[in-house]
Amino acid sequence: MANQTESGLPIEPVYDSSALVGFDPATSLGAPGAFPYTRGVHPTMYTGRLWTMRQYAGFGTAAESNRRYRQLLAAGTTGLSVAFDLPTQMGYDSDDPVAAGEVGKVGVAIDSIDDMRTLFDGIPLDHVSTSMTINAPAALLLLMYQLVAEEKGVPAAALRGTVQNDVLKEYVARGTYIFPPRESLRFATDLFSYCHAEIPQWNSISVSGYHMAEAGATPVQEVAFTLAHAVEYVRAARAAGLDVDEFAPRLTFFFVARTTLLEEIAKFRAARRVWAHIMRDEFGARDPRSLMLRFHTQTAGVQLTAQQPELNMVRVTLQALGAVLGGTQSLHTNAYDEAIALPSEKAARLALRTQQVIAHETDLAKTADPFAGAYAIEALTDDVERAVRDLMQRIEDMGGAVAAIERGFQRDEIEKAAYDVAQGIESGDRVIVGLNAFISDEPEDYSPLRPDPALESEQVARLAAVRARRDGAAVERALAAVAAAASGQGNVVPPIKTALAAHVTVGEVCTTLRRIWGRYEPS
Repeated sequence: MANQTESGLPIEPVYDSSALVGFDPATSLGAPGAFPYTRGVHPTMYTGRLWTMRQYAGFGTAAESNRRYRQLLAAGTTGLSVAFDLPTQMGYDSDDPVAAGEVGKVGVAIDSIDDMRTLFDGIPLDHVSTSMTINAPAALLLLMYQLVAEEKGVPAAALRGTVQNDVLKEYVARGTYIFPPRESLRFATDLFSYCHAEIPQWNSISVSGYHMAEAGATPVQEVAFTLAHAVEYVRAARAAGLDVDEFAPRLTFFFVARTTLLEEIAKFRAARRVWAHIMRDEFGARDPRSLMLRFHTQTAGVQLTAQQPELNMVRVTLQALGAVLGGTQSLHTNAYDEAIALPSEKAARLALRTQQVIAHETDLAKTADPFAGAYAIEALTDDVERAVRDLMQRIEDMGGAVAAIERGFQRDEIEKAAYDVAQGIESGDRVIVGLNAFISDEPEDYSPLRPDPALESEQVARLAAVRARRDGAAVERALAAVAAAASGQGNVVPPIKTALAAHVTVGEVCTTLRRIWGRYEPS
């Protein structure tokens, strides 16, 4: 690894002016807030407004998660980020046999609008920006959020936030898919159209490279696969009759920040430049907001270690620096104990304080893109851009991202990269402090936070109470309307909203859609 980046690109021991021969700052850089946005999407960047500080949280019940959100807001978090449990992510209710043992484990269980009411009880939805990491059933969770806001007197037009809604990467990395890829594309673009009309300040997708990176993707693979998936979403939306400038300003992205600072900074800058050219040159976007690659960053969970976990504080700080120097729009910093269990309250607060120290005790927010013109950064940015374009072209030659997914291309490439990393750690060529080098023999004493096993039965009981008191006839009518929309060509989102308002559950809506669209079975 001594002479190459994480992506396998050469990295020189010394960079000088010869690295920038042929480099034209006017076309490759521009100014911050100007095409091609290499230097950032806003003219003033953090000198005018700091990045949004989010902390990803959600576990057990809605009431328990609500308490954590209140604690984070009191500590100075400027945006919420919701983690959902696996049954919710995969469209199953908490009382489904498939959900047994997983309710509330890795996120909060949301079965009905009652849970969403509890989750955001006492939180001013017109003053907070909320991000929701949910994909296959993304529309359902956003609609519940909208319904709860409207009950509080907050109009949909006032809501701000992001729903991930990026199901393509699920077939590549995470696996929380429900429907086949082409039906999933339809569902995602139906939400684009709905948000444009009903929730105009909401980001209707966050195309995610983070999860692919956590599965082993290199920085170049992370950007190339993410942008290739984004191209597929844009094409699907246009095929559905949407004008590119109607939805593209609300496209957002989600990337990882690793400890390898130089390549990470170059990665973020190259990603902005590639996307700006794609949107202008391929899709003819004219609204400057359509050309801007706006992104959220999370520090690299896969780089955290259970061994000597206090070292993760150092790792997270370095990762956060890479995100800030790369020009992120929002940031989540992982807690140092996340390699062991759910983050404790103290560890989550320390993770937030890390961002606050960077924002207020360093000078990084006093000037935009401070590394601009640096020999190493500009040379690496160019190298990453070329490699990203080459990999994206390979996907295009296969017929696009969906065709490549169906061939298993992205998954196979990521698995190869992950294997190389594992081999490097095992051989010692890749040093991980505390894991394969500088190992401590001192006993480690930690009391990790774990969900109460009784929470699952309590959640199931709450769901049973919802089913018992709702209007059964209204539920049947609502589900019939969802089935009719899914069978036709119309937008499926409005009838789903009506169903959720009638206390139809997440699992019931998804079961109806599975019956019409089918369920994805990987080859």
